[in-house]
Amino acid sequence: MRLENRVALVTGAAMGIGKAIALLFAREGARVMAADISEQGRETEREILDAGGQCLFVRTDVSNERDVETAVRAGFAQFGTIDVLANVAGIAHESRAHELRLEDWHHILDVNLTSMFLCAKYVLPGMISLHRGAIVNIASIQGLLGFPGYPHYAASKGGIIAMTRQLSREYAADNIRVNCIAPGTVDTPMNHGVLSRVADPEALKANWAKMHPLGRFGQPIDVAYGALFLASEESSWITGQCLAIDGGVSARAF
Repeated sequence: MRLENRVALVTGAAMGIGKAIALLFAREGARVMAADISEQGRETEREILDAGGQCLFVRTDVSNERDVETAVRAGFAQFGTIDVLANVAGIAHESRAHELRLEDWHHILDVNLTSMFLCAKYVLPGMISLHRGAIVNIASIQGLLGFPGYPHYAASKGGIIAMTRQLSREYAADNIRVNCIAPGTVDTPMNHGVLSRVADPEALKANWAKMHPLGRFGQPIDVAYGALFLASEESSWITGQCLAIDGGVSARAF
């Protein structure tokens, strides 16, 4: 098993990419600390336990420092340590810059970017004491390429990529690796929400599919396998990198 004897904190574990990562990590031997603001995270916990794995769900607002600290402490109390962090929780909201409300800007940055700083802040001391750790942050292809209508989302995802590189340099001497993944369009509840808010969702779906040279949306498991690689010893000489799992979007000229 690729994560045997590892303890993984997975945020956004109730659904989508976060749930896929939590289930895959557990299947590969990790004891999983599942965190999410949604009580649906209890279903993730149940699935892991029913499959014979170990999991603890803690309802967590990852943008709230006290909630994050409480979740990390619960993980240490239950499992003794946390040596893998998968920062997955994120939200999307569409708006052109000149129409964007400041409170929406702050909300996206708080949930998508500040949360990843907070989770890293509270797991890093334990990783330093162990002299090992792997952090995998979920960014987005929008942190690398421009898409109309998402200035705050793109800023948050670009910030994740920059923070990943900085943390990788700062903690390499502690044998802590920090990488990120930039997914393309993935079939998740978050993107279902975006589709529900537009006038012609079928046209948008067709446009999204057309953007990807492989001709389809990604599935959460596509990203989860990348996270597993970056969390495991198979990537022991990889840090500070942004892996695009995007169906080829970043390889094409628009």
